[in-house]
Amino acid sequence: MTALEDAFADAAAAGITQQKIGIGGLSVNVARFGKGPPLLLLHGWPEFWLVWRPLMLRLGDSFELIAPDLRGCGDTGKPTPGPDASATAERHAQDMFAVMDALGHDRFGVIGGDLGAYVMQAMSHRQPQRLTGTLYLCTPYPGLGRRYGEPAHLIEVWYQYFQQLPWAAQLVGSSRESCRLYFRHFLDHWSGDDPAVFGDLLEAYVDNFMKPGNIQGGFDWYLSSAPNRRLWLEGRLPAQPRIEVPSRFLWGRRDPLISPEWSDRLGDYWREPSIRFVDTGHYVHAEAPGIVAEEARGFFGRLKNATRAL
Repeated sequence: MTALEDAFADAAAAGITQQKIGIGGLSVNVARFGKGPPLLLLHGWPEFWLVWRPLMLRLGDSFELIAPDLRGCGDTGKPTPGPDASATAERHAQDMFAVMDALGHDRFGVIGGDLGAYVMQAMSHRQPQRLTGTLYLCTPYPGLGRRYGEPAHLIEVWYQYFQQLPWAAQLVGSSRESCRLYFRHFLDHWSGDDPAVFGDLLEAYVDNFMKPGNIQGGFDWYLSSAPNRRLWLEGRLPAQPRIEVPSRFLWGRRDPLISPEWSDRLGDYWREPSIRFVDTGHYVHAEAPGIVAEEARGFFGRLKNATRAL
């Protein structure tokens, strides 16, 4: 068995199931666990549903956890061969609403970070009435503005430009070793340069990205988001109404990619955001799943009780 197959077998032994859901010609792979109010878990890049396993096992006694592989990632399909610039946050949001429709969930909470946080924002603008609450982890948002492209920060975001090149995925996937070197950098560095965080799953991640189309599938997000990212760096991104969905933020104090100080403009984009800073890097859910579980129980529990009181 490969490392990825071993990881899936361990998850299955713990009760986590996987299934394929067809939505508009796209086959979405979804991992599920637990019973209770539904929580949708949206991974970032370079991730797939397996990153949520520690959180799912902690929350399965209180929630139904639904962790899809986003379009082009993991075992979810990739609609077109080669680079695809249509994998925008809005397209991902449509996918996720369709998945939840297929599962029979009209209203649900969402947890996510990185790419998942972009999708959560698009979902909050598109159909806010369907979201009971949103728990964000180290969140990119337009309020980062020009700071995200300052000269001192370019060493952290170079990959977002490299991955738009039509041959980038072929280069990274040219051998298992090149794939390992590339993704190990992001898994380790964004975890506060702690290789222990993903150490036992590194080979499973390499297995995942060596599957046909999976490297390009993840890179498609950066190709698709480039126009809006440029507008926000230039201060020309059209303003949207503030998000009204109840929102909680967890932010790693040691996140090298999205500085915790850059959370200062959340109030311009969310009506009543609340935030907690934690001693992690970028992958709060992988580095401190116990803290995320604690916050999820408290945050979504308060929202449930508030709804009952109305």
